[in-house]
Amino acid sequence: MTDSKEIKLYATHPHPCSYFGDREAQTIFIDPDMSPSPLLYSELSRRGFRRSGNHIYRPDCKRCKECIASRVPVMTFKASRSQRRTINRNADLSTEVLPAPSAQAYPLYERYINGRHRDGDMFPPSREQFDSFLGESSATTAYVHFYAEGALVAVAVTDILDDGLSAIYTFYDPDLNKRSLGVYGILWQISHAKSLNLPYVYLGYWIRDCQKMAYKTDYRPIELLINSRWVRLN
Repeated sequence: MTDSKEIKLYATHPHPCSYFGDREAQTIFIDPDMSPSPLLYSELSRRGFRRSGNHIYRPDCKRCKECIASRVPVMTFKASRSQRRTINRNADLSTEVLPAPSAQAYPLYERYINGRHRDGDMFPPSREQFDSFLGESSATTAYVHFYAEGALVAVAVTDILDDGLSAIYTFYDPDLNKRSLGVYGILWQISHAKSLNLPYVYLGYWIRDCQKMAYKTDYRPIELLINSRWVRLN
C-alpha cells in the first residue's frame, strides 16, 4: 500500500445479492471513519475496491466470483462505430465540471430512477438516498454536468485518482433514449482522462451473466482484475 496508516477492514453479514436473486452476497469495506488519502484511494482502486457514498468496498462472496473489477486503458481505447455515432449525436452538448451537484441534479436523478430503475434497490428515490450515495464527495470528486440548450440532461459523477478516473455513477433524462447518454458519459470520461494524461478509467464491476453490468466489455481494449492481476482483453 502507498499509505502508512493501518487499514481496518470490516465484512458484512451475507445478504441478498443485487444481481442474482438466487444468491447471497458479502462485502468487505474499509473503516468508514477513516479518510484515505488520494494516494491510498488510488491504490485501493487498483486492488479492485470501489466507492459508494463514504464507503470504499469490494465484493467478498465465498461461493461466487462474478464481480470482476474493470478499467479502460484510455491511450489505446478505440471507439466502436456505434460509440462514434453516440459521440456525434451529442456534439451539441455543453459541459460544466463542478465540485458538487447543482440544484438541478436531484430532480434529474429522481426522474432517472423513476424512469429507468423502478425494479432496482434504489427505487423509490429520495433526497436522503441521493445525498448519501452521490452527495458524499471528497476533494477528488467531480460532477460533470451536460446541458442541451441550457437544460441539464445528464450528470456523470467521477473520482480523480492518481492513475485515472473512477466512474462512480451517471444519471440522465430518461426521455432522451436516442442520445445514449449513459454511454456518452463514459466516452466523455475516457476522452477527459486522456486529455489529463491519466492512463485509466475505472468502470466498476463487470458481471458477465448480468445484462445491466455486462456492457462494460463494449469498451475495448478493457482490463479485468483476475486473480489479483490486471488482464487486458482486446
